[in-house]
Amino acid sequence: MNINFTLISQALAFSTFIWFTVKFVWPPLLRAIEERQKTIADGLAAGERGRHDLELASQRSSEILKEAKQQASEIILQAEKRASEIVEEAKNSAKVEGDRIISGAKAEIDHEVFSAKEALRQHAANLAVAGASKILRKEVDAKAHAELLESIEEDLK
Repeated sequence: MNINFTLISQALAFSTFIWFTVKFVWPPLLRAIEERQKTIADGLAAGERGRHDLELASQRSSEILKEAKQQASEIILQAEKRASEIVEEAKNSAKVEGDRIISGAKAEIDHEVFSAKEALRQHAANLAVAGASKILRKEVDAKAHAELLESIEEDLK
């Protein structure tokens, strides 16, 4: 065996192997590698977009929560204001109702006092007539002495 022939044949076989690899094996491998790189780059970009979207959503949710708390405090303030208005209205209506009851009671008392005074006058007049009739020992005619009774009644007022 000749060493030169062996070296040349091995070099020729190696060159053929290199040519075959570059021509048929290398392009599919490069395409697979490029597709994998693209997939990885797309995944990283999607991850960055997701992280950015998450930050935006977090900010938006904190803004919405802040607005909700503000609206809740406004609603509470309005409810407290309305409650105090209702209490004031109830106080006013109770005062009006109390005043009406008091004025009605005063009117009724005045009427009762007037009725009692009238009854007392009548009773006093009757007693005076009865006393006078006993003193005179004769019957006194009420019609005949109407003026006298009226003057007694006026004196009692």
